[in-house]
Amino acid sequence: MEKLAIEQLQKICTQMRRDVLRMVHAVQSGHPGAPLGCAEFFVGLYFDKLRHNPDFNMDGKGEDLFFLSNGHLSAGWYSVLARSGYFPIEELRTFRKINSRLQGHPATEEGLPGIRIASGSLGQGLSVAIGAAQAKKLNSDDSLVYVLMGDGELQEGQIWEAALYGAHYKVDNLIATVDYNGQQIDGPTEKVMDLKNLKAKWEAFGWEVNEIKNGNDLQSVLDGLEKAKSMTGKGKPILNLLYTEMGYGVDFMVGTHKWHGSPPNDEQLADALSQLEETLGDY
Repeated sequence: MEKLAIEQLQKICTQMRRDVLRMVHAVQSGHPGAPLGCAEFFVGLYFDKLRHNPDFNMDGKGEDLFFLSNGHLSAGWYSVLARSGYFPIEELRTFRKINSRLQGHPATEEGLPGIRIASGSLGQGLSVAIGAAQAKKLNSDDSLVYVLMGDGELQEGQIWEAALYGAHYKVDNLIATVDYNGQQIDGPTEKVMDLKNLKAKWEAFGWEVNEIKNGNDLQSVLDGLEKAKSMTGKGKPILNLLYTEMGYGVDFMVGTHKWHGSPPNDEQLADALSQLEETLGDY
């Protein structure tokens, strides 16, 4: 895709946040908090760093692949997929409705372009991404594989089995990212199950760790993703620690787990949208 100026990318971030809020409000169901916090990551990846083709094919040969392990961020992913041309933007109106291709957690059954696995059962995405990355190596395909996980998701044991495997087999065409917002559905991660020193943990498992300290600053995210790409091909898988704020962009949602899985009511939606300029046109 054509590279866009950072001002244009920022407008997409703002519009994505509007999309997310309107989607979950319309059906009074869904997860707004984390997609709001990951807007810069999704936009930076899909509109700047990812080598991908909206003329979707399942194999993705010769292009980079992205897997969303924490599938409850679907509203944000759907927004970016639509805005980058995978399917009509108007289809965002069908989010979480019966017979929609835009289910609450992404699935392949509906045939939605951009979706290669069903996700939302937490802990599985890293394993899938490692398998896809190994397949690319076997096919002499020099493209990269990306996966996004939540920090609360790291409480799943399968993550750490995959982490051992990825390092042991030198899966160095893989860039995993942890959305490190410190929140999960039941409260702060440090109270639910403390993750302690994640950087040290991943390094001990044999990964190269790249910290993106301001995951809600678009330039920092772009620089961090570019640095991660430069670290590939050197015998170790890459792990981005992406420090974000859940609910970023809306003052009453930021930094709290209360909006992990709670949609805004009519008044709250109006308040939130008043803080986010309509930049590309609402669906």
